[in-house]
Amino acid sequence: MFSLILGSVLILTVLWEAFETIILPRRVRRRVRLTRLYYRATWLLCSAIVRRSASKQRQEALLSFYGPLSLVGLLAMWAAALILGFAALDYSIGSPLRTTNGELPGFSLDLYFSGTTFFTLGLGDVSSAVWIERTLTVIEAGLGFGFLAIVIGYFPVLYQSFSRREVIISMLDARAGTPPTAAELLRRHAQDCALDELDSLLRDWEQWSAELLESHLSYPVLAYFRSQHDNQSWLGALTTILDASALVMAGIKGRSAAQARLTFAIARHAVVDLSQVFDTQPKAENSNRLDGEGLNRLHSALRAAGLEPDDPEGQRLAHLRHMYEPYVEALANYLQMTLPPWNPPSAQKDNWQTSAWEV
Repeated sequence: MFSLILGSVLILTVLWEAFETIILPRRVRRRVRLTRLYYRATWLLCSAIVRRSASKQRQEALLSFYGPLSLVGLLAMWAAALILGFAALDYSIGSPLRTTNGELPGFSLDLYFSGTTFFTLGLGDVSSAVWIERTLTVIEAGLGFGFLAIVIGYFPVLYQSFSRREVIISMLDARAGTPPTAAELLRRHAQDCALDELDSLLRDWEQWSAELLESHLSYPVLAYFRSQHDNQSWLGALTTILDASALVMAGIKGRSAAQARLTFAIARHAVVDLSQVFDTQPKAENSNRLDGEGLNRLHSALRAAGLEPDDPEGQRLAHLRHMYEPYVEALANYLQMTLPPWNPPSAQKDNWQTSAWEV
């Protein structure tokens, strides 16, 4: 009876988890989930090991393996649980199996038969002896075939979403510097007399933020996939756009804040919902990303570019920052991603200006 219950629970749990993770196109609010526990445990272990590495570059390189490997590990865990579940069902009905070499039935033989059936190997050295076992064999073979088909279709969907996410992040490099900063984004647009294009840029990032919200809620594993360059990340780019939108909304004379409000709204929506997915509770204390000296430098840089801030004390900006900075900082701490500064680092080249053959 125990093996019957164990096998049934394993099979139903894995099938439901796979449905919620791969097929269901919305966020699952149930907190107790096998997939959630798997990612929580493996990420905490991986990040704890990586933190021991002294080099930031090496840390990024190691963490870049986690997303793809965790996905392969999750699929392997599901397959192993299904094989074990069907083996337990076979064992519960007395292991009615026939072998070509006369081997005595037992759980190890059930496990072997379940594995060959799930992966549809059809070796023929073990066969079922009763109809209930044959029925289970057909069901498991069908699930195994469907499982492989889902895996084949699942990977392209994830990597297409990843590629769409990274394209616009790469385009931000020449527009906002490396790492991207809100001050540099506004300065370069003002310097090139392209402030009219700022609304178009924010509109594109409004669309990108909405796509990020949809894809990363449906497939949270994408959040663990790192960008191509160590000084870029989806969270850093999103934070830069939130910073720039907040600056425009706080008040820059001569600039309309209409599009900035729309972009800010969907970008903040994304970070808040993703914080709930990863259970990264925002901290109540004030952020230290922009202190008084940093605010003065920020305003000086904007004025030097011909932009006049209409919020000299930074009160409106502080209110807007409080709406998203605790969330992005909690996500950055959990995902081990570096948030961009408000002011650009001095003498920092953009990624497009560097190569392996140039100093």
